Amino acid sequence: MKEKINIKGMSCSACSASVERAVKKLDGVKSANVNLLAENMICVFDEKKTTTNDIIKAVEKAGFSAYTEEKKLSKESGDGFTDEKTRLIISICFLVPLMYISMGHMWNLPLSEFFCRTENAVAFVLTQFLLTIPVLYVNRKFFFVGFSSLFHRSPNMDTLVAVGSSAAVIYGIFALYMTAYGASTQNNELVSSYTSNLYFESAAMILTLVTVGKFLEKRSKGKTNTAIKKILDLSPKTASVIKNGKETVIPASEITVGDVIVIRPGEKIPVDGTIIEGETSVDQSALTGESLPADKTIGDTLMSASVNIDGSIKMRADKVGENTTISQIVQLMEEAGASKAPVARLADKISGIFVPIVISIAFITAIVWLLMGKSFDFALSMGISVLVVSCPCALGLATPVAITVAMGKSASSGVLIKDAAAIEKLHLIKTVVFDKTGTITKGEPTVTDVFAIKNKEELIKTAVSLESQSEHPISKAITVYGSDIAPYKTENFKAVFGKGITAVIDGQRCYGGNETYMEELSVDISSAKQKASDFASKGKTPVYFAREKTFLGIIAVADTVKESSALAIEKLHSQKINTVILTGDNSATANAIKQQVNADDAISDVLPGDKEKVIEKLQQENNGLVAMVGDGINDAPALYSADVGIAVRSGSDIAIDSADIILMKNDLNSIPETILFGKRVIRNIRQNLFWAFFYNILGIPLAAGVLYPAFGIALSPMVAAAAMSLSSVFVVSNALRLYKNKKHSE
Repeated sequence: MKEKINIKGMSCSACSASVERAVKKLDGVKSANVNLLAENMICVFDEKKTTTNDIIKAVEKAGFSAYTEEKKLSKESGDGFTDEKTRLIISICFLVPLMYISMGHMWNLPLSEFFCRTENAVAFVLTQFLLTIPVLYVNRKFFFVGFSSLFHRSPNMDTLVAVGSSAAVIYGIFALYMTAYGASTQNNELVSSYTSNLYFESAAMILTLVTVGKFLEKRSKGKTNTAIKKILDLSPKTASVIKNGKETVIPASEITVGDVIVIRPGEKIPVDGTIIEGETSVDQSALTGESLPADKTIGDTLMSASVNIDGSIKMRADKVGENTTISQIVQLMEEAGASKAPVARLADKISGIFVPIVISIAFITAIVWLLMGKSFDFALSMGISVLVVSCPCALGLATPVAITVAMGKSASSGVLIKDAAAIEKLHLIKTVVFDKTGTITKGEPTVTDVFAIKNKEELIKTAVSLESQSEHPISKAITVYGSDIAPYKTENFKAVFGKGITAVIDGQRCYGGNETYMEELSVDISSAKQKASDFASKGKTPVYFAREKTFLGIIAVADTVKESSALAIEKLHSQKINTVILTGDNSATANAIKQQVNADDAISDVLPGDKEKVIEKLQQENNGLVAMVGDGINDAPALYSADVGIAVRSGSDIAIDSADIILMKNDLNSIPETILFGKRVIRNIRQNLFWAFFYNILGIPLAAGVLYPAFGIALSPMVAAAAMSLSSVFVVSNALRLYKNKKHSE
């Protein structure tokens, strides 16, 4: 069973790592992937061994709140804490006068004698404490979550902030009492000592700067879900449904399978379905990325969230609710956001032990400075700086933000990536294998050539008259080709399995079929053998026609190559990627298609069940990874066994389920573009991880004061808080660069 569980209280990768560890310990849990950005977890488990409630309890035991989708609205109405923007405004309002009073004397700013550090020391300290209290209160979330996580032995970023700011405040309160004692005993040296080393402003500044970072981070992360929000907004809220012979407007969520829906020009398609009356053009650009509208008529399928342009139609609802295209897209994007690329595993492993190590380093730092003869104030400041500068926000955001942006960007271009691991594999692909029919070719045979012995019109009319009685794909192609010709009346129609068809026209027996059939009928086709051979060498199927013993000519039929196939393969070659065509057709047809699209190789005469073996063989032969592109049911095993499976949306549901990437539009150029984009994403993730690691490697020693003995350089807690916040914003901003359109030649 797979279920999405919403989680509140996570702030960094250490949080998500502790949640995953807690849930994976449960018996029957197969996988648990936390999406830090979306604040949820996709969990796959055996419902016979564990339940959703067990999972929720495990999350809560780890120090976080959890709830299922059904309880989402009531839970999200409020968590008892004010939002980042309000917290930030209130914090700044109290921080400004606090900083003015605490540090104004350093810059010779005008200050009332009432707040003077020497003349009225108690008021000077007490006022700072009172101004700090509102900042502590509005940011109390850090303390609730931070200490709760610490008590549950899964400390996180909030723990570092909570411990650091708490230490500063507790010391400040101690200094307040010591100042009051010194003032009452007129011990001016004691008063001067404690009033010059207060940390109220540091605690308030830490909380405010962290909130600034969280506010900017939230705004940036909000942009990563733009594509999902836009897609969701495409779905109409209501629909006109025919009930009991009358047209009634109902909420789109109440549509059931089989309902007849009326769609007028300009209206959006509420669910997936089939046109049963009328014809129109439909704008599917938001789902497929295709700029031109698609013409639709009776029997054609419609996708939810596409826009009806110019015709009034009636459609039958086939897929509703979570089964619609729009819902599946959103579900795929959410699951992909929760999945993890292999490149992120290092960050996850480090995050799991990072916070305890940092707390230990901060404690050791303070002890070392005390042993070196420094004051308690100095040692405390160094310890707090280490705690604050080390918050692993950037480390936790490095991968999920880039992945989420990539999903959104790809979805808006008509490419759905189902798994984060597929993104990482894209840049390692060295071979792309294409199924021929329906992938490289259109999958619909069409007439390409007509070779008549004498009368071309007679050949076509006879062929159309015969083939109009058959349901064979080749017959349909010939019938469509001659649709403007009035056929002869036929009698005694008969299909000869594996050979052709026959019927009586105007009292004469007429025939259509392959070379073997003509030879059995003793029809002389020698005059067209060279032509037929030429057709076959180009991947075309020659169909012979005769009236009694008189040979009329040949009509060549072929499954024509898609316009995008040759260009897509050319682009793959420019990336030094090998291309292979895989087909069950004979070698002549396979080689003909290979030449048309300039592929590197063509593997022919492959049975449906053997495609998977071909993929496995290529994987063993090549240094890089192998991608498989297909659309049919028989492609599913190959798509699944390939390193990256790519399915065309017009293909079978089984093929789509087996693939890692889905092309919403029938354009193979999306493949080389997606591979290039995958390289950009991995490069972006590596940049994020590098700077996140580099920041901590540089920041922790600096905060601990390694440069202080030689150069007198040390980070104050306030500077450490600013640096920590900026690092998170930097990582998110770098990931957002993926939204920019770049030339694929990079």
